[in-house]
Amino acid sequence: MPLHAPLGPGAVHLVIDMQRLFAEATDWHTPGLSAVLPNVVRIAAAHPRDSYFARFTVPPNPAAAAGRWRHYYEHWRGVTGEAIAPELIDLVAPLAAIATPDRVFDKPTYSVMKEPALRAALARRGVDTVVFTGVETDVCVLASLLDAVDMGLHAVVVSDALASGSDEAHRAVIGTLLPRLDRQVDVVTTDELLAAWPGR
Repeated sequence: MPLHAPLGPGAVHLVIDMQRLFAEATDWHTPGLSAVLPNVVRIAAAHPRDSYFARFTVPPNPAAAAGRWRHYYEHWRGVTGEAIAPELIDLVAPLAAIATPDRVFDKPTYSVMKEPALRAALARRGVDTVVFTGVETDVCVLASLLDAVDMGLHAVVVSDALASGSDEAHRAVIGTLLPRLDRQVDVVTTDELLAAWPGR
């Protein structure tokens, strides 16, 4: 569907958790990541200076996690720092080649929009629109998206540049939940986005 508002100099592309941790054979492997990666790369390559990257970080062990996150990592102990190679936190190679350190933001929870460093970077740029791609549609992408909406930002979701470990949950977010937010969130394809927001 077409965008409800034009994308101008206040638009940025926010790539969520496109990391080796989700791409490779780990407990958090997301099979759909490889299928959407080319579209994420297309957008990032068209807008390299406008693309920001979130990385999900994990505690060294469950005891180091706060509150109910400790219970969470008791279940997901296989992805804690003591169980994985540190480089699995890295972005996947095609995006690592585009990202610069000042545009990579780590987060220990689902939403990157709570991270002060990212909020400061967006404020410095006068951002009014955030284009979302990455994984997982129904977890970290959705949490970040809802925080962006709460901040008063125009959110654009690129449906064929998102993936989840659950296809059913992905479809529910795209087809059922986000249409309820249609005054604040646009859902587009990669082709539609790049037609409206060509590279610089």
